[in-house]
Amino acid sequence: MIIICRILLAALIIIILWCLMLLPRRGQSGWDRLADARYAHRGLHDMEKGIPENSMTAFRLALEKGFGAELDVHLMADGKLAVVHDSDLSRVCGKSAVIEDLRAEDLKDYPLKGSNETIPLFPEVLALFGKKAPLVIELKVEHGNAAALTDAVMALLRDWEGAYCIESFHPAVLLHLKKHYPHVIRGQLSENFLRSSDAGTLTWPVRAILTLLLTSFVTRPDFIAYNYIDRSCPSLRLMKRLYGVHEVGWTIRSKEILERLEQQGVMPIFEGFLP
Repeated sequence: MIIICRILLAALIIIILWCLMLLPRRGQSGWDRLADARYAHRGLHDMEKGIPENSMTAFRLALEKGFGAELDVHLMADGKLAVVHDSDLSRVCGKSAVIEDLRAEDLKDYPLKGSNETIPLFPEVLALFGKKAPLVIELKVEHGNAAALTDAVMALLRDWEGAYCIESFHPAVLLHLKKHYPHVIRGQLSENFLRSSDAGTLTWPVRAILTLLLTSFVTRPDFIAYNYIDRSCPSLRLMKRLYGVHEVGWTIRSKEILERLEQQGVMPIFEGFLP
């Protein structure tokens, strides 16, 4: 009986600690400016029509159709910010280069595959959207540049009047936002890294920590942007049930799934169709 009681006590302590580690920030103002929009993943791109992802044409089309946009930002060698998903440009440009090693003047030599467009700079996208539609801005950390990348992005957003939130897979971005830019709505990107092919060189303990959102008590995210396929994650469910954390679902590829998730209060990021 004593052994059973000790096991139950240990289990209770583990559950309490688990819940405490999932504590988000609550009550941050501004979510209502974001929640009613649908977000085109990397713009409203369609390579069959010659419209690359994260291109100015894709962003213009998203605006024309009444959508917000999700986009990706990298810090270049000259301190400028490029809007592109991959650090290695081989997939999107068909030429091998690392965006962090390039300068803004180099981008003319790297047209986006299937078009005459080049990789946009972040200020170009901000100027396009203005107050017209909100943005979900993902920060792509490379080589430990989380602080420098975040500071560079925030320097451009300081006087921008549009609605936006910032998300990242890297908890260091959220921690930097928490310490230096607490007014910004911040979100933790995640998925099931235990089975993801994109986990790269992450160790299994790190994969588990990121999958289960166990950095939340330190970074205090306002929302969790989770791969909707993996949203049965017990930590995500606990955060929603216990704390009412906002959920963003990515990347949705059917109207039926999008509408079902919206009914459950999920803010959608979509691609491949028109809702």
